[in-house]
Amino acid sequence: MYAAGNLSFRPMKPSDWPEVRSIFIEGMNTGMASLEENPPEWDFWNETHHQTCRIILEAGTEIAGWAALSPTSRRNVYSAVAEVSVYISEKYRGKKFGSHLLNELIRQASENGFYMLQAVIFAKNEISIQMHKKAGFRIVGVREKIAKYKNEWQDMVLMERRASF
Repeated sequence: MYAAGNLSFRPMKPSDWPEVRSIFIEGMNTGMASLEENPPEWDFWNETHHQTCRIILEAGTEIAGWAALSPTSRRNVYSAVAEVSVYISEKYRGKKFGSHLLNELIRQASENGFYMLQAVIFAKNEISIQMHKKAGFRIVGVREKIAKYKNEWQDMVLMERRASF
C-alpha cells in the first residue's frame, strides 16, 4: 500500500470489477483508449491479464483509476515483457493521477521481474503519449492505419520502456 495525500494504491480484487469495468467503458467512450468494441466480462479480462501488477488507485474511498499488465505473447521467452493499461475515471482526469498510477505500475512491474513494458496508444492521444514519455517510455514506431475503429482507420504509437541492466 502506498499513500500520497488522499491517494493510495492497493491490489485489485475481483469485487472491484464493476467499477474497473465502468472506468474502462469511460475510456472506451473517448475513442482514444481502447480498440475494444465491447467491454470485456470479468472472466475474459482476468484470463488475459497477469495476476500480478493489478493496481487500484483510490482517492479517499473512491476508485479513481486502475492499471494492469497483459502478456504480449504466449511464448515463454517473452514472459518478462508486458503491455501496460492505465485508466482514470472521468471525474479524476487532468489531475496527474494517470502519471502516479503509471509510475506505480512500473515500480511493481520491476519488482515482479518484468524487464520491458510496452504501450500501444492511439496516435491522436497526445496526453497519454506525453505521460508515457515522462515515465521513461520511448516511441519505437507508428503503425499507420493498423486498425479500423468506429469506421475510421487509426494510427497507433508503439512505445516501450526497458529496465536498465
